[in-house]
Amino acid sequence: MSTRILIVDDEGGIRESLGALLRDEGYQVAAVSSGEECIERIEHEQFDLVLLDVWLTGMDGLETLERLQAREDAPMVVMISGHGNVETAVRATKLGAFDFLEKPLSIEKVVLVVRNALDFMRLDEENQRLRAELEERYQILGASVPMKALRQQIALTAPTAGRVLIFGESGTGKELVARALHANSPRRGMPFVEVNCAAIPEELIESEMFGHRKGSFTGASEDKPGKFQKADGGTLFLDEVGDMSLKTQSKVLRILEQQSVEPLGSNQAVKVDVRVLAATNKKLEDEIARGNFREDLFYRLNVIPFYVPALRQRTEDIPILAAAFLASFCEAYGKKQKEFSPAAMEILLAYPWPGNVRELKNLVERLVIMSPSNRIEPHHLPPELFRGAPKDAEKTYETLHEAREAYEREFVLRKLQENRWNMTNTAAALGLERSHLYRKMRALKIAPSKAS
Repeated sequence: MSTRILIVDDEGGIRESLGALLRDEGYQVAAVSSGEECIERIEHEQFDLVLLDVWLTGMDGLETLERLQAREDAPMVVMISGHGNVETAVRATKLGAFDFLEKPLSIEKVVLVVRNALDFMRLDEENQRLRAELEERYQILGASVPMKALRQQIALTAPTAGRVLIFGESGTGKELVARALHANSPRRGMPFVEVNCAAIPEELIESEMFGHRKGSFTGASEDKPGKFQKADGGTLFLDEVGDMSLKTQSKVLRILEQQSVEPLGSNQAVKVDVRVLAATNKKLEDEIARGNFREDLFYRLNVIPFYVPALRQRTEDIPILAAAFLASFCEAYGKKQKEFSPAAMEILLAYPWPGNVRELKNLVERLVIMSPSNRIEPHHLPPELFRGAPKDAEKTYETLHEAREAYEREFVLRKLQENRWNMTNTAAALGLERSHLYRKMRALKIAPSKAS
């Protein structure tokens, strides 16, 4: 679709010459003579750029600019004036104008400013699209009570500067929580810097965290800022903080107390303004008792504790997460949209997910790549989903009947998987008639697979 430009000028000669120039450049051009006509056209038509004269009869250019900027779909605006002055240009810029052109208009200057304005508009649109994709990518999904409570806690905590310590098993989404806290804070426009304390070698972690000066150690050929300096004004996320060495813990504690960092090889402190978030899959109280973690650092970081529940503690979220991952990976790999059959979803719900959300996400990606069918059935699922303790084993049963039914359901599901949901073979393996197996499955609320 061609770029559309609206010229607003009460001089007919300017409208004609400017319109001819821009049409030669390949733009679609319309022209009006007043601010009132400009607002009227914008109400009914979509324009990418408005070239707006300051001095108009009736509604002047600055008032027209204010009206345009009040719109949600405001176009880019370049002001034009034959009596330009610094005060008018400054006011127009503050009101949202991209640039200011003075009469007599230079062909080269007009073409350059129009191109720059349109390039800026496209860049801004691209940034908004990428921001929306990033927000979707790091969205915290789930309708369970624990996840609703977690989102509420994020909403309350994010606008503050309070330090947060996020607890949870590996794969539960602790990084997502940290990113959500940053994205909803006043620091959202500043850097979010992540440090995986378990992944950086001990001999490099101080250099990575605090930076170094040229020549401070062998191989330090130039000055390098550390993670604290890179996060200045923004958020620093210390992932797996329980794996940080005691020596590094001591330096981090000092930075939190003094709000300044001293790079290796330097005796001069550099002031930093950083909000620190930390996460761990360890019980830090036990690590303190063993002498592996500083108690004073624990209390510095644990101003506001967050607990991210394991997936087995919020099984009602599994269908929501699975569907979201399916949609995302099908789009990423150019596949037709897939879905889980009720029988396959029953197996996902029964599995304890020791790897939590990360394990579910990896499984869905594998199924999108490897499964030829658009409907994922139990026989498409990997064998490991049928091994180990079932989800129901963690429950407490009131009666022997409930416990027996839970075990019987898991046993039948496992036999179905072993026989790739062939009903005749499964019935033989269980010592049942085929019709009896169907009745048993209905009684145990096991949906038959279409693949059978």
